[in-house]
Amino acid sequence: MSIADQIRHKVTEALQPEKLVIYNDSHLHAGHHAGAQKGEETHFRLEIVASSFAGQSRLARERRVQAILAAELSGPVHALQLRLRTPGEEQKA
Repeated sequence: MSIADQIRHKVTEALQPEKLVIYNDSHLHAGHHAGAQKGEETHFRLEIVASSFAGQSRLARERRVQAILAAELSGPVHALQLRLRTPGEEQKA
């Protein structure tokens, strides 16, 4: 299973998001860290819209997602950019 698939599975299971978009930006950063290999999955951007974010600060939301993806962040994932919103916030954007 790819890292992107692992992320999709874990986030979907934990947050039941209304929207989940995963961007694999690893190709934009090839060779930026020691030992980088072609085809690695190391840099991701996530857009998550979930009702469960309601009432949580931006920092609390980020910490929650980082906890869900702790194994990936301590291993293959070098960078993770997050855009986390509730459905109401998404409609206003």
